[in-house]
Amino acid sequence: MTTLRTEPVQRGLDALARSGLEWHAFVAGAVELLGAAVPYDAACVGPVDPDTGLLTGSVKRNLGDEMDVEFLRHEYVTDEINLFSALARRERPVGILADDTGGDPERSSRHRDVFVPHWALDHEMRAAALVDGTPWAAVALYRSGAAGGFSPAEADFLGRVSRTIALGVRAGLVTAVASRPEGGPDAGPAVLVVEADDSVSRLSPAAEARVAELGGSGWGALPNPVAAITAAARALGSGRRGTVPRLRVRTPAGEWLVVHAAPLTGPAGAPPQVVVTIEQARPPEIVPLVVAAFGLTGREQEVVAAVLQGESTQEIGRSLHLSPWTVQDHLKAVFEKAGVGSRRELVARVFFDHYAPRLSDRIAPGGFFAGA
Repeated sequence: MTTLRTEPVQRGLDALARSGLEWHAFVAGAVELLGAAVPYDAACVGPVDPDTGLLTGSVKRNLGDEMDVEFLRHEYVTDEINLFSALARRERPVGILADDTGGDPERSSRHRDVFVPHWALDHEMRAAALVDGTPWAAVALYRSGAAGGFSPAEADFLGRVSRTIALGVRAGLVTAVASRPEGGPDAGPAVLVVEADDSVSRLSPAAEARVAELGGSGWGALPNPVAAITAAARALGSGRRGTVPRLRVRTPAGEWLVVHAAPLTGPAGAPPQVVVTIEQARPPEIVPLVVAAFGLTGREQEVVAAVLQGESTQEIGRSLHLSPWTVQDHLKAVFEKAGVGSRRELVARVFFDHYAPRLSDRIAPGGFFAGA
């Protein structure tokens, strides 16, 4: 199949990535644009935690949500072909399933057990979307058998625009969103125990509220971030993963959460369980993600940290061994990337997006918000 209208689509994606859209809206627009250059029968695009590469959400076209947990189990436990984490390490982070399996896509368990039997989708092309070597999004396009497979030219195009998609998702994660609604879940750890069949057997009141806030149901379908990290914990238990999984995700109300998971051991023959903990991200976990999402260099991040602490240009110059003119040059670059015009606007952007939604919370002994 011939790739069509690549230049207009690439320009459209570039403009969309700079438009300041929240990530759901950006991805929805990007998926529509992609279809004009690379026709598909179904698609799924979503952000990943830049530290771990774990999926934290998705926007789908012609795919339901009913197989999300099963899909994530294949991505993090069962499958070995063209995983997003593997694609992120390629020079061109794109893979066509038929090509990368030597013409035998049945080698992929997700293809064999999910996409063909459930949706009759026979062809897959995937990409990891990175900026400066850091993954920010995952892209997957699918076709039925009648539509034909994906071509090398289409893979080349997806590789070219993958960075633009990553930039749009990265910017969308720090775009202003609605403030946290009243009656949101209390702060503090929330714990749930997930059984081998992905049902929940134990759930704290705080966890029930957190799971609902992330778009799932405590006693029903798990939200994507919880399902993804549960699968990753099973990979740890089976030896396929060497570290305890952890991801950060932003709620629709604009709050950053940290999600941890670990496999539980029991008597011989007992079905494996996973314990998941969800808690508010603390400032050391939030600020690096915020400034990274602005696309700042290492030096620019140091300047922003100093600005947030109220340091003057001269103080920043002394602490970082820079001239005042160099500090001003860094600030100008920061303002442009963050979409602000002054230090005051920069501080307000960080404060109102990431701290104001929690101002009704109590202060914990550690100096951060402890809950309503």
